[in-house]
Amino acid sequence: MNRVWLVPMFFLSINALAEVAVVVHPSNTAALNAEEISKIYLGRSKSFPDGKAAIPLAQADGTGATATFNEKVLNKTGSQIKAYWSKLVFTGKGTPPKELGTDQEVIELVSQNPSVIGYVDKSAVTASVKVVATF
Repeated sequence: MNRVWLVPMFFLSINALAEVAVVVHPSNTAALNAEEISKIYLGRSKSFPDGKAAIPLAQADGTGATATFNEKVLNKTGSQIKAYWSKLVFTGKGTPPKELGTDQEVIELVSQNPSVIGYVDKSAVTASVKVVATF
């Protein structure tokens, strides 16, 4: 008689393990918490806590960094974010963050402009940017 053994298998998404780093220009002295970062990314605040202008950069939907950032910082899914911004754009009340394709593109733009804030996979952080929060 043949016996079949069922072994439970657990699969972890790589996204679930990824940590996201929120990065700014090294000269930016603003201290940011999750709520302040969320306000900037949802268009509710146009400046850092120190009053200087804040320009958020996002990554394309579907990247691990974006999924983690949306879940842990914005407490929304990708489709909720799209619906949120669609409404604001339609009513003329806001413009979503510019989307870039890779961690390297975010790091490059953040390192060139003290007003820019972005998020990348923690493993992609270089010395050309400053990490202000990790999620």
